[in-house]
Amino acid sequence: MKTIYYYLLAGVILTTSGCSSWLSEDDAPIMSYDYYETEQGVDAAITAAYGFLRWGVGGERFDVLTEHGTDLFTEGEDGSYRESYNKYATQLNPDEGILYSMWENHYKGISDANIAMQKILDSDLQENIKNKGYAEMQFIRAFLYFDLVQQFGRIPLVTEGSFEIRTDFKRTAIPEIYNQIISDLRNSVEYLPEKASNAGRATCFSASHLLSKVYLTRGSAVTEDRGQKSTDIDSTLFYAEKVINSGYYKLQENFSSLWDIKNQGNSENIFAIQFTISPIYNGDGNKQHLYWLSWYEDQAGMLRDIENGRPFRRHVATKKTMENLYDRLNDSRFYKSFKWVYFANNAKTLPKWEQLSFDGTVYFTPDPSKGQVQGKQKFDLGDTAIYYTMQKVGLETNTNEMRKLRANYKYAYFPRETHSIRYFPSLIKYLDPSRPSVSEEKGSREWVRMRLGETYLIAAEAAGRKNDFDKAAQYINVVRKRAAWANGEQKDQQIWMFEGGKNDTESTYDKLMVTPANLSNDFISFILDERGRELLGETNRWEDLVRCELLYDWVKKHNPDAIFIKPYHKLRPIPQKHIDRLSPAGEISEEQNEGYY
Repeated sequence: MKTIYYYLLAGVILTTSGCSSWLSEDDAPIMSYDYYETEQGVDAAITAAYGFLRWGVGGERFDVLTEHGTDLFTEGEDGSYRESYNKYATQLNPDEGILYSMWENHYKGISDANIAMQKILDSDLQENIKNKGYAEMQFIRAFLYFDLVQQFGRIPLVTEGSFEIRTDFKRTAIPEIYNQIISDLRNSVEYLPEKASNAGRATCFSASHLLSKVYLTRGSAVTEDRGQKSTDIDSTLFYAEKVINSGYYKLQENFSSLWDIKNQGNSENIFAIQFTISPIYNGDGNKQHLYWLSWYEDQAGMLRDIENGRPFRRHVATKKTMENLYDRLNDSRFYKSFKWVYFANNAKTLPKWEQLSFDGTVYFTPDPSKGQVQGKQKFDLGDTAIYYTMQKVGLETNTNEMRKLRANYKYAYFPRETHSIRYFPSLIKYLDPSRPSVSEEKGSREWVRMRLGETYLIAAEAAGRKNDFDKAAQYINVVRKRAAWANGEQKDQQIWMFEGGKNDTESTYDKLMVTPANLSNDFISFILDERGRELLGETNRWEDLVRCELLYDWVKKHNPDAIFIKPYHKLRPIPQKHIDRLSPAGEISEEQNEGYY
């Protein structure tokens, strides 16, 4: 009992930082299980439970589990998880640390939710308070179980709180787990409010969005048994449209607005996990700002700063993402998802025009007719220092011709051929310039887990799976209207410099919109790629490919680094530490997933 109590109390004290308005520091010392039978205690228990949802971005966790080793992202220059999660090598085994960390975090959260739910039921609180508190705990429990079942498949299903140490957990069939998740969420939809009292708390619409995704995941199964029912896709559409038609949410007009740190909590967010700038209450913080960035501080005129981030160089977009996924001429999401330009911030290393040689051969001499005066400074602070482009110059990277081409630019120029695992356009979706220092890893950016852009695509996929391509096109085009360059919007200069477009401000929506006829041939491939375009890097991809039973085929085709992937990698290994604690333990084939024993 002491162990359980410690975890519960620690959750309250350590994981409520982003929601300090829910629970003040003065509340924490008086926590006990009896306290959960009061209105204040219910609120405190819920606050503590939300803390377990933060785990995914407190380090290299959900980025690795959901985006590494997919068709859209491969490994960068550095990191500890390239072999296990991108190459699918033998390091991906039951002893792998992220997996047990997830298992431990999620089951602690489920245990705490179960105990608190029982206390809520036993209390003398008013029925409306009990119903709401119970429903919010069900939302959190369902959220955690949905994470677990997608990663591990058959897992122990525990729905009752216990003060005793148990060692007899048996894995439950996947259909039963989905039934429990759906039951929890349907009750959450019924009893949660339409509007949250504080940022980061669930509403009936966040429960509806999640429920639509659960139904879609169950209903997407082709050969696998997830307990799918003939009504799953209808239910998907029903709950997605409940959110869309609620009137509470609206797409941001410009795709770039979604990544503006000053625009957190915007009208598109349905559910976002909260963090804080307070180091005392931020726990592990949101560290996703570290993992998607390219090296830049070794270039002339540059030094590491808060705005450009601390580049850990973990995830690099694949060739499919950079060259084949987007209509780069008309779809603004491509250029708005990556960082292309860095501005000089280091006066000490501003470059000058100089004669350059390699292996004794002079390959560049400044040309005064082009403004290239020997010894003259190339650019000033605030000017472009690094520029990535999609231009293909037809030259190998390490040749004198390429060196001469790049030397003719004032700034460090990276055409497509020079993109690498160290130097690449960085995904900007997690940049966090609000950190107090460049060395601070614990960011405070909210982690958006549900936004309306995805809800439209869930509805579109459900409609398409029902062969209603008119409705599918309608919902896709809502998203694509925002994805297009808008009328009056200045396009990225690469559009007319390298993509064959025009330097104008005309809308590209008429070229980007889809018709029902565009969708009728291989709709699933189309919608998966559309999800990739809209949700690139937003911790969805691995699970999307698994639910559609396409992980092996698509990763094998589009990620050449995933050299050891096998069909059984659709599930992760059950953590060995869990298996070692089982008593009695069954045969290894009963306790462990195929391929890991």
